[in-house]
Amino acid sequence: MTWLVGAGLHPRATQTTLTVAQDLATRMDYRLGLVLYDLEGTAARCGVSTATVKRHVRVLRELGALAWHRHGTKRNLRLPGRPYTATATIYAATVPAAYDEAMGHRLAGTGYRARVAGVTDEGRALAAKAATRPHPHPVDNEAARKRDRAHRAPHSSGRHHHVPTADPDGCLNYTSRTCAPRAKATARRRAGSSGRSPWQVARDIRIARQVRPLVGWTQPEGLRRLAFALRPLIDRGLEAHDIAAELIGMAAGWRPARPAAYITAALARDRPAAPEAEPGADSATHQEWQRWLNSRQQDTPSRTDYDRRHARLYAWDRWYEVAAHYDDDPDDALDLYGARLCAYAVGRAARTTGTPP
Repeated sequence: MTWLVGAGLHPRATQTTLTVAQDLATRMDYRLGLVLYDLEGTAARCGVSTATVKRHVRVLRELGALAWHRHGTKRNLRLPGRPYTATATIYAATVPAAYDEAMGHRLAGTGYRARVAGVTDEGRALAAKAATRPHPHPVDNEAARKRDRAHRAPHSSGRHHHVPTADPDGCLNYTSRTCAPRAKATARRRAGSSGRSPWQVARDIRIARQVRPLVGWTQPEGLRRLAFALRPLIDRGLEAHDIAAELIGMAAGWRPARPAAYITAALARDRPAAPEAEPGADSATHQEWQRWLNSRQQDTPSRTDYDRRHARLYAWDRWYEVAAHYDDDPDDALDLYGARLCAYAVGRAARTTGTPP
């Protein structure tokens, strides 16, 4: 960092940048190269404002010395026993390619995983010259100290800042905050690909939360994994105590190392094999079956807009019928009742215990 600031690669790099970098360095996990941001704590330890810390951390990123490992969020994680818990921002320490080229380093690998494998002749000469200097750093930062304005908070950043960004090995060091909920989007896509609605997934997790305390060997497993493994039992209409009884008999006298994987394998093993179809028994070619289907389609009247308006207006008190219809045929229920009424009915059914009125 002393070399990066003294080399003048960034016009806003000052002694305060080195102070912030030193605070990050003292708290860094050098085994992984990661450090927590801790904005307010860094500002208090460095004796500057939080706006100044933000500005100089941005300078470190533009120099290529820091990279985002995980974006933080102020959303409450709702951990048990804690009134409020947010997600911390984590930075990864990086070495820009300009420093390696100036120091004559030969690298093995690319990007963040690159490691110094040796030095060139020019790098060896620079190292010998730096060893004879009275100060341990290769560059004096007296000019940077004169330019320091540590107690001045910056203006709000905007498009008027035209600062050239150092290229950290040809990679961009700006990530959008829309990447933070990527795990949620992936979970939604997985739920949609399995044909399970978000309300059904929430109901599975609620049942898994009731089952886990009742079965000792399932307690090390996460709720989402356990809920996914219990789907075949939940789809059979079993309640939490019935599922717990099934699991207790499934692993009597021992504790599986991976409870969810064991449940999935055990249920797949106990599932009866589908009978093989007889030759020539295709329903599409069966004349009697086709005639019955045609007569059933003719007997069933087509749904009108009046039917939809009447169902969406008067079915709110019969939400349990809507939820049962949605469980049997989601597409037909959405067409008749609409997404709003179906969402209300499924959510009400997930929260209600006992027999509906």
